[in-house]
Amino acid sequence: MTQRRLTKLDNILTLIHALAGNIEGLTLDEMADLILVDRRTVERLRNVILIHFDLEEIADGRRKRFRISDSPGPAYARPNAREVAALEAVVDAGQRDGTANARALATLLSKIKLAFDSAGRRRLDNDLDLLTRLQRSRVPAGPIVDVSPEDLTEIQAAILSGHCVEFDYRPDGAETPSWRRVVPYGLMHGPVTYLLGKMPDRDDSPYTFRLDRMTNVRASEVLGCPPEDWDLDAWLADSFGIWREDDHDIVLRVLAPSVPKARSWRFHPAQTVVEDGETLLVRFRAGGLREIADHLFTWGGNIVIEGPPALRDVMRERLTLAQSALASLP
Repeated sequence: MTQRRLTKLDNILTLIHALAGNIEGLTLDEMADLILVDRRTVERLRNVILIHFDLEEIADGRRKRFRISDSPGPAYARPNAREVAALEAVVDAGQRDGTANARALATLLSKIKLAFDSAGRRRLDNDLDLLTRLQRSRVPAGPIVDVSPEDLTEIQAAILSGHCVEFDYRPDGAETPSWRRVVPYGLMHGPVTYLLGKMPDRDDSPYTFRLDRMTNVRASEVLGCPPEDWDLDAWLADSFGIWREDDHDIVLRVLAPSVPKARSWRFHPAQTVVEDGETLLVRFRAGGLREIADHLFTWGGNIVIEGPPALRDVMRERLTLAQSALASLP
């Protein structure tokens, strides 16, 4: 079988998995993006799948979505060794860096393995032995946190039931914790997990609370949930990182040595990138100037801050602080 035929077969099987496992269905454009082909190619593959499966069409405004309405059978739904190994690497990294949802992912991994019969489990174990031994998710430098999985479960239960969350919170620098009750607006996972919460009956913006600084976490008896039009992704896009402040029009000029890297780099979800001679101009609007300045250190001087002036001031401050690391050297 030629490589081209193998690629086509792989694409069809990938689409079958996706169409069978997606309740909302996929548009042709989403299918094309999934397997990295053009729309005409994915239309031909869709027609092949239509011959063998009950492919349902769902109206979504002017677009059509497609899904396989009946289960294609256990052979298509069973995860393979590569997929299980990928999840195992994520679980391992989460357990090493203390990610709050690591226990839930470890439980999911155990359930997936238990779903195999004895023969399938033996085949899986043989393949996993090599894949897991030679694969790791890198754990970068960062804070060492201790988060109770039970606290995360309490917050998730409050979200599901539409209730506020109550807890005692000790901010950085505080000697004693103080009681809080917030409407849960979201959870943000990473090396540090944050609860985004808003005080009920107040017009303040949501605040971030570190889970490792929370104690006595419990679902409140008070009802509270975000509005229907709340968009966590839009809220996150207002800032470069986790810190909240007034947003600014950021303009960065990428110098020629780093242009190839910057063409495939995402500074911000809403960025625009424009060629300007041998350089690139990157524009986006966001807060978090200190986090932007700290990130620019990683570009080795190949990015010039065009604006705003406030970002230049923050960069000067960060440079001064960085030079103190060498102050004691001769």
